[in-house]
Amino acid sequence: MAQLVRDLVTPLHPFFSPGRARLRLGVNTAHYDDAAAELEAFARPLWGLAPLGEGLDPWREGLATGTDPGHPEYWGDIAEVDQRLVETAALGFALALAPEQLWDGLSGIERDRVATWLSQALARSGVDNNWQFFPVLVALGLRRVGVPVDASVEARLDRLESFALGRGWYSDGPTAQRDYYVPFAMHYYGLIYAGLSDDARAERFRARAGQFALDFRHWFAADGAAVPFGRSMTYRHAQAAFWGAMAFAEVDALPWGETKGYLLRHLRWWQSRDVATRDGVLTVGYAYPQPLLAEQYNAPGSPYWAMKAFLPLALAEDHPFWTTPETPAPPTDGVVRQPEAGVAVIRSDEGRHVVLLSTAQHNTWARGGPAKYAKFAYSTVFGFSVPAGSYGLDQGAFDSTLALSDDGLHWRCCEVPEAVGDLHLRWSPWDDVQIETWLIPRAPDHLRVHRIVSARRLFTAEAAFAVNRDTETGRGTGDGYAWATSDQGLSRIEDVTDSDWPTGVRRDGEVVQPHPGTNVLVPRTILPTLRGEHDPGEYWLVARVTGSPGR
Repeated sequence: MAQLVRDLVTPLHPFFSPGRARLRLGVNTAHYDDAAAELEAFARPLWGLAPLGEGLDPWREGLATGTDPGHPEYWGDIAEVDQRLVETAALGFALALAPEQLWDGLSGIERDRVATWLSQALARSGVDNNWQFFPVLVALGLRRVGVPVDASVEARLDRLESFALGRGWYSDGPTAQRDYYVPFAMHYYGLIYAGLSDDARAERFRARAGQFALDFRHWFAADGAAVPFGRSMTYRHAQAAFWGAMAFAEVDALPWGETKGYLLRHLRWWQSRDVATRDGVLTVGYAYPQPLLAEQYNAPGSPYWAMKAFLPLALAEDHPFWTTPETPAPPTDGVVRQPEAGVAVIRSDEGRHVVLLSTAQHNTWARGGPAKYAKFAYSTVFGFSVPAGSYGLDQGAFDSTLALSDDGLHWRCCEVPEAVGDLHLRWSPWDDVQIETWLIPRAPDHLRVHRIVSARRLFTAEAAFAVNRDTETGRGTGDGYAWATSDQGLSRIEDVTDSDWPTGVRRDGEVVQPHPGTNVLVPRTILPTLRGEHDPGEYWLVARVTGSPGR
C-alpha cells in the first residue's frame, strides 16, 4: 500500500510550480479558477502522503508559498463557497497527522501566514452538507500544531449529526443523495475526528460507522469492484476509503481480516484498470479516461481524492489491521434492502455480481445527474452509461432505464423520481404523461413493471445492461426479447407475464450500439433493448432483466 502511494505521487513532481504551491496537471475546465484547481492538485495527494509520513518536503515548501499574499503563487483568499475551502480539509488533516514534516520546518512568519490563511475556513459558511466538516478538520490541524482556535466548530458538528438517518446512514445534507459521499465524506471525516478526539461525539461517529459497515459491505463484489453509482466516480479508490477510516478510528464492527479485505481487494481491482496517462498522472474518468463522465467541478487534480484510501498507513505496524490476515467477504448472495438509501442490493454468483436497484435518488445539479442516480439498476460487472446527447438511442446510451419519445428521435427518461414506497416510484417526462414504476428484485434477476398513462402517442425503449462490444460473443433479438454476450457476461431483457401484475404490451427486441465513451467500465458497448409504439391511453410494460457475469 505504501508503494502504491509513492507510485501515484511520484509522477506529479515534474508538474510543480517553481514555488511548489501549485501542481499544473493540464487545462482546467472546472467551474472554479485555475489557482483553485492548482491548489486542489497540490492538496489532495496529502490524503495519502500524510498517513505515509514521507516525501512531504515539497508540500511544506508549497504550504509556505501558497499562503503568502505577497508571492505570485498565493492561493487567494477563501470565499464563502469556494473550492479553496474544500482543499483546506486536506491541509488541516495533514497538519494533524504529520506536523513534524509540514510544520516544524517552517519559520515563524511562515507559520503565522499558514495559520492566518487556514483560519479563514473557520469563518466561512460553506455548503450545507459534508462541507461543514472542512472547518472541523482545519481546527484539528491547527490545534495539533499549537495554534489557538477561537472559533467553535460545535455548531457545525451538531448540524452534521442532524443528517443521520438511522442504521448508520447519513444524507449528504438536506438532499435525496445517498451515494459514496456517505462513506467517503460523511463517515470518513467523522472517523478522522473520532480517531483524533476522545469525547461522546467521537463515540457516536464510531457507532454509526459500525452500523453502516453492515450495509456498505454489500456494495462490493468478491473481486473488489464497488458498484459504480452517483457523482464523483473519478475519485475511484476513495470508494473504499471508509474501510481504512474504520481501522484508523478503531471501529471493529467487522473482523479485522474482513475490513482489511474490502480495502485491499478494491485497491487490487484498480491496479488492472487504465486510469492514468503515459506520464502516470490520474485521468478524469472511471475505469478509463472518460471526458463524458466529468462533472462541472472536475479539474485535472480532482482524481487525487483517491488518496483517501490510504489512511491505514497512519497505523502502527502492530495494529490488528496489519497483523490480521486478509479474509474473503462472506458469501452472501440474495437481496439486501437498504431503505434509508431507497435501494436494494442484489448479490449473485457467489458475490461475483452486485446490482443496486435505485428508485429514490436524484441529482439535477451535477452534469449527467439523471444517468448517475435515476436509472433503475447499477452493476459491478456492466456499470452504467452516461449520455452523449439526446438525439437517438445511440446518443442516449439508455442502459437500465426506460426512455420515451414523442417523435422517435428525441428521448427522455426518469430524471427526478418521486419515491412512493419500497422500490416504487412515480415520474413524469411530460406534463401529460404519468408513469408508475415498480422494481422487484428476484436474485439474480429483477423485474421492472411500468404503468403508463399518456395523452400522446409514444415510442418506448427499455434496455438491460450494456455489454462490451469489443469482446462480443453473441447477440439475439426477436418478439419480446433481446440479449447480448461478451467476456463480461450475459445481458438480457424480455417481456414476461407475471401473475402478480397486469399483462404488459409486447415489444420488439433490438441491439442498440451506443456512442463510444458512454459506459463507465468499457469504451464501446452494445445494448439489448425492447422497443414499442403506443397510442394514447393506459398500458403496462413488464420485463425481466438478467445480468450474469462471464466465467
